[in-house]
Amino acid sequence: MQDKIQNHAPKASLRKGRAIAALLLAGGLIGGSASMAMAAPTAPTDKVESTTISQAKAENAMNYWTSSRMKNAKSADVLTHGKSATKGAQKAGESKKISGQKATNPKNKGQKPKKSSSVTPVSHIGKVFFTLGGSDYVCSGNSVVSANESTVSTAGHCANEGPGAFATRWVFVPAYENGNAPYGSFAATELVTPTQWSNGGDITFDTAFAVVSDNSGVSLADQVGASGVAFNQARGLTYTAFGYPAASPFNGETLQSCSGSAIDDPYGQSDSQGIPCDMTGGSSGGPWFLGGSSAYQNSVNSFGYSGVRNTMFGPYWGTVIEQAYNSAQN
Repeated sequence: MQDKIQNHAPKASLRKGRAIAALLLAGGLIGGSASMAMAAPTAPTDKVESTTISQAKAENAMNYWTSSRMKNAKSADVLTHGKSATKGAQKAGESKKISGQKATNPKNKGQKPKKSSSVTPVSHIGKVFFTLGGSDYVCSGNSVVSANESTVSTAGHCANEGPGAFATRWVFVPAYENGNAPYGSFAATELVTPTQWSNGGDITFDTAFAVVSDNSGVSLADQVGASGVAFNQARGLTYTAFGYPAASPFNGETLQSCSGSAIDDPYGQSDSQGIPCDMTGGSSGGPWFLGGSSAYQNSVNSFGYSGVRNTMFGPYWGTVIEQAYNSAQN
C-alpha cells in the first residue's frame, strides 16, 4: 500500500496520535510503496519566479473576501497532490540569521482577540486566502522581517500551482480568531516562489513569499511586527510550528501550535524535515520557529506522509529559498 504525502493544510490530521492530514501524493506516493516519485536530480537553478498584482486588483481582493467566503474556502492541501521531490538539491550556503522587527504603530482595526483553549493569537501570524483554478482556498502565513516591511511567508502551494499559474485574490489576515480580524486584511501586490516550485512542483522547495500593500497607510511590519528569519541552519533542530488547521478535529478558527525535534525525510525522497505535529489542512504555510513565536523562522508547514503518523514536514530553508526571500523583501 503506497504512502500518501499529505500537506499540512487539508485533510488528515497531524495531531499527536492521528494520521497525518493533508494528502500530498508526491508523484506516485498514492498507492504504492513508501516512496515518492522522485524527480531526476538536477542542480538548483537558483532563480525565482514572481507575478505582480495591480493596486486595483489588490483592493478588489480585500473586498472579495467576505466572512462567508473565508469560512467556505477549501484547505489547500489538495494542491500538493502528485508533486515530485528531489533529494540533495540544496546548495550549501552560509548560515544566516536576520533579526525580527517589533510593531511600532499597531493599528488594531477591531476588538482584540479573546483567548481560547487553543494558542493565543499572535499578531504577526495569520490566515491566507486566495483563488486558484477557479476555487477559493485557505492556508496560513507569517509576517517576516524585510526591507519593504511588507513581506509574508507561506507555502509554495499557497501561492502557485507548482507548476502552473500564480494565485489571485491573495490576502493575509493576521491574528485571525473566530472570525475576528483585528488588523484587517493585507492584499498581495507580488508573489514570489523558487522556480523549482513554480516550474517543477518540487516539494523540497515548497515555500513562497508575498509582498502586501498597506491597508491603512502603515506597513504590515509596523502594525503587527515581523519575525526574524534564518537560512542554512543545522538539521535536526527543535522547532515550534503554528498554523490554522481546518480539517477535523479542528475548524480553522483558532491558532494551533506543536513542537519537537526535526527528523529527516524517512523515505529519503526530499530535503524536508519533519516534527511531531497533528495539525491538519489549513495549516499549510504556517511558520516554523527555532524556539517560540518571537524567535527566528526557519521553515513552513508543507506536507505529511500517511505512513508517518502525526508528523508535519517542512522544507529546508537553504540558499534557494533565501534567494526567493531576498527577491521579495527588496
